[in-house]
Amino acid sequence: MLNLVKWAVLLLLFVYAVFPVLWLAVASLKTNGELMANPFSLPEIWQFQNYKKALTVSGIARLMLNSVIISSLATLLNILIASMGAYTLSRFKFRGNQFLKVLFSSGILIPLNALMIPYFVLVNSIGLYNTMGGLILVYTAIGIPISTFIIMGFMASVPDELEEAAIIDGACFYKRFFTIVFPLSRAGVVTAGTFQFLTCWNEFVYANLLTSSQAVRTVQLGIRYFTNQFATDYVSMYAAIIISILPSILAYVLFQNQIIAGLTSGAVKG
Repeated sequence: MLNLVKWAVLLLLFVYAVFPVLWLAVASLKTNGELMANPFSLPEIWQFQNYKKALTVSGIARLMLNSVIISSLATLLNILIASMGAYTLSRFKFRGNQFLKVLFSSGILIPLNALMIPYFVLVNSIGLYNTMGGLILVYTAIGIPISTFIIMGFMASVPDELEEAAIIDGACFYKRFFTIVFPLSRAGVVTAGTFQFLTCWNEFVYANLLTSSQAVRTVQLGIRYFTNQFATDYVSMYAAIIISILPSILAYVLFQNQIIAGLTSGAVKG
């Protein structure tokens, strides 16, 4: 009986998570009339041209390229900075070490919306408003607390003897970091990098706040081009949403083993 309840709960959670995506995929292949008449029916004729319209009307291909560039560069920069910070906090003991660890941990709890005005003022004052560089710097900054927190546990678990042997062999600070500690913390780095990329890819608020032209906007902003004052092309909008979430799904599928290993290892390390 207990086993039956367990599987029933798991099935319920699976349906709860997957059903909205399946419904969205089916709805994106209908006409607007069919969608309004019966949202849960299968389409009479599968409207694959909705995806072609999604790509042409909103210019979503260019927006996806912008998202790839911004998300990739922000992830690389974030991981580089966070891993260096995690290395310092986890491997060296100095006055204020614990305070900095608490500071980074508490940074995870700060709502991102509370920082909208400071970020806007800073980005605008340094002349990076409506540029990819502005978004890259902001995305890098907002992900540093969680990335540092994840990577720190893995770097703390690297045996001190490895670094001591490297010091005896004449390895400098940077060589110890890039050739010993960083590679051995790969699971944590991949986990943090994947979360950072998905956050950047799906982020909407700052992309809308810090950009004003389609040339630098991200794919999440392109979805609203299907809505105007008088009508909304829902099925093409849904097709654009499906296109926009495919890279997120692909990223997770490619790195799911590293993510799961990183999360489970991080639960007992550090």
